Amino acid sequence: MELTDDDVLEILKLFEQSKFDFLQLEQGERKITVSKGGYAPAGMGAAAVAISSAASSAAAASPPPSPMPIPQPVARPAASSIPEGLIAVTAPMVGKFYSAAAPSDPPYVEVGSKVAVGATVGLIEVMKVFASIKTEIAGVIERILVTNGEFVEFGQPLFLIRPAA
Repeated sequence: MELTDDDVLEILKLFEQSKFDFLQLEQGERKITVSKGGYAPAGMGAAAVAISSAASSAAAASPPPSPMPIPQPVARPAASSIPEGLIAVTAPMVGKFYSAAAPSDPPYVEVGSKVAVGATVGLIEVMKVFASIKTEIAGVIERILVTNGEFVEFGQPLFLIRPAA
């Protein structure tokens, strides 16, 4: 059985909702490794969740599936590079970021917008399901680190907020 792109997205969605921090999926020659923390130590071993599929003799004789394209790294601010006094609002899951509910709507927030605790500042779409990105603090949006329609990773900083005094 060959994994489709939709299968991989569904696996990622289930992984994000799980309590696991690391997933390694092997199917034939294809290996997918995902870590919520962004770093998976080489010695994870028994702590890793491994899923394997047995290959039939016909599948073993066929050429390995072509590898999925590897996304190019994009420069992101590291937690240590966030300016003092600012707090990052991070992506709660992997998906596509949207700054507004609809293309014709204004963005939820702009630089300088005041936000309250629990305010929606954007949306993330995973497999046609939208999740709101909410603030955990009140303050002012100092920087927006992503663009509308950009693919974001779990834990990636999206906004920088200066907490209300």
